[in-house]
Amino acid sequence: METTEQMLARRRLELSHEAALRVGGSLDVRRTAQDLADVLVPTLGDLAGVELAQAVFDGTDPPRGLGGGDLHLRHAALAPATVGPLTGIDLGDELPPVPDSPLLRGLQQGITVTLGRDELTAMLGDPELVELLLPKSFSWVMLAPLWARGFLLGDVTVWRIDRSDPFTQEDADLLTEVASRAALALDNARRYTREHRAAVALQERMLPPATTDTPAAETAGAYLPAGDGVDIGGDWFDALALPSLRVALVIGDVVGHGMHASAGMGRLRAAIQTLADLELEPEEVLTRIADLVNRLAAEAPPAEQDGIGATCLYAVYDPVTGRCTMASAGHPPPVVIRPDGTVHIVAISPGAPLTVGGMPYETTTIDIEPGSVLALYTDGLMERESLDLDDALRRLTTRLAVSSGPEADLVDVGQALLADLAVQPRRDDMALLLARTRSIPKEATALWEFRADPAVVAEARKQTARQLTAWGLQDLVFATELIVSELVTNAVRYAGGPVGLRLLRHDVLVCEVTDPSNTQPRLRRAHTTDEGGRGLFLVAQLTSRWGCRYGRNGKTIWAEQPIDNPR
Repeated sequence: METTEQMLARRRLELSHEAALRVGGSLDVRRTAQDLADVLVPTLGDLAGVELAQAVFDGTDPPRGLGGGDLHLRHAALAPATVGPLTGIDLGDELPPVPDSPLLRGLQQGITVTLGRDELTAMLGDPELVELLLPKSFSWVMLAPLWARGFLLGDVTVWRIDRSDPFTQEDADLLTEVASRAALALDNARRYTREHRAAVALQERMLPPATTDTPAAETAGAYLPAGDGVDIGGDWFDALALPSLRVALVIGDVVGHGMHASAGMGRLRAAIQTLADLELEPEEVLTRIADLVNRLAAEAPPAEQDGIGATCLYAVYDPVTGRCTMASAGHPPPVVIRPDGTVHIVAISPGAPLTVGGMPYETTTIDIEPGSVLALYTDGLMERESLDLDDALRRLTTRLAVSSGPEADLVDVGQALLADLAVQPRRDDMALLLARTRSIPKEATALWEFRADPAVVAEARKQTARQLTAWGLQDLVFATELIVSELVTNAVRYAGGPVGLRLLRHDVLVCEVTDPSNTQPRLRRAHTTDEGGRGLFLVAQLTSRWGCRYGRNGKTIWAEQPIDNPR
C-alpha cells in the first residue's frame, strides 16, 4: 500500500518531470508562461498565475530595482484558463503599484514566499488593492521569483482556494526548482523576441514600399516569413522605375533564415538597384550579381560558405513597345494573367543559381497586353501544395487567374493569396510581386530616323518643334530644340548613321537619340578657348536627368524634362 507521504512524493516528482518536458518547448513568451501555469495545477494548488515584466514581452532587459511602487508587471498566464478571471486583473493587464514590505523585498531577492490570507491582506493594506489583486476566497498563496541570468523577469503565484492545508517547505522547494527552470525558458524566449524583432526591423528597412505607381505598371508586393511568422528570411521583391518610362521588376530568394539572410538580401538588393541605374541587359545584371554572391561566399568563414546562395529573376517592361525582357538565375518562371482571364506561364530558361559562377544566362522576351498582371514569386508559395512542382505551379496559376481580374485591387489579391497559404505550417518564407501593365498611347510617341549628315540637325529641330506644339508643350520647345541639336550633332559627328530620334510624352518629356556606336559619352567642362565640348554640359543643365544605355547594336542617349501640367 502506498502511504500518503509516498503518494505526495511521487506527485512532486511527476510535477518536476512534467515541468521539465512542457515548459520551454516554445520560444513564445506567453506560451511559455501559460505552460508554466498549467503544470502547477492541480498538483500544487487550485489556481496558478504568472506575472512578467513588460520588458520581457518587448525583448529588452528588465529593470533592476527593489521595493514597492510600480513594478511594471503584466498578468501573463492563468491556470486553469477555463475558470476565467478570479480577480480584477485580466490577462494582459498591467498590475497596479503595490506597497513596499520585507516580504516583497525577499521575493525580489530570490526567496519563495508563503502567505496566508490575513497576512497578505495586511501587507497590501489598501482595500481596493485587495479587491483588485486577490481572489474572492483563498486560504494560502505561494509566490516564487523568476530569476534568470541576473534578471528578475517576474513571479509565479499559486493559490489554494478549495483546500485549507498550508503550503509546506517541500512545496516551496519544488516551486523554487520549477520556477528556476521556467525562468531560463522565459529568458530564452525574451532573447529570441529581441533577435526576431531586430531581424524583422532589419528586413522591413530593406524591403521596398509595398506598392508603386509608374507609367509602365501598377505594382503591389507582399511578404510573409516562414514558421508562422517567426523565421525571417531573405526573400525580397523590387519595382524600379527606369528611364524612358520603363520599369524593372525583381524578385529573389537568399538561402537561409535570420539576420544573415536579411543582411545578404540587403546587399544584393542594393547591388541590383545600382546595376539597374546602369541600364544593363537582364542577363548582364544577373552575371554581375552572381560574381557578387561568389565574393560574399569567399569572404565568409569556411563553415558558412556552403550556406550562401540565392536565386533571382530580373525583368524589364517597356510600356511603349509592350515588351518584357527577362532572365532567371534558378528562379521559378513568372506568370502572366491576361485581361480576359487566361493564364500563361512564361517559358524561360532558368539558368544556374547565383552561387554558380561563370555560367551564362539567357534572355526571354515576350509581348504583354496592357492590363495584364505579371506575377513574380518565390518558391515558398508552392511549398506543401504538392510533391509535384508542376502540379503546385498549376494550382498557383489557377488561384492567380481567379483573383487577378481587371478590377481587382493588387494589394488585396496579394494579401489574400498569402493568407490562404499561411494556414499551413511553412518551412520557407514567401514573397509575391504583382504588376498590372500599362501602355503609352501611340499619339504620345514620335519617332524619326536620319542619315549621318550634318544637314539633318536642322530637320530634327524642326520636327521636334512641330511635335511639341501639337502636344501643347510650347514652353519646352526652345530647350528641347537645343537638346536635340546637341545630341543629334554628336551622333552624326562621332557615331555615323542611321541616327534615331524619339520623343515620349507622359508626366515627363523624354528625348532619345540612338546611334550605332558603343562609345561612352562623357560630360566635361570646356575651357574658355575651346570651340567644342559643351554639348552634354548644356544637356545636363536643361534637363532633370540624362543618361546612356547600350543595346546590342549601338547606344541610346536619353534626357528627361518635367512637364508642369501633364495631360
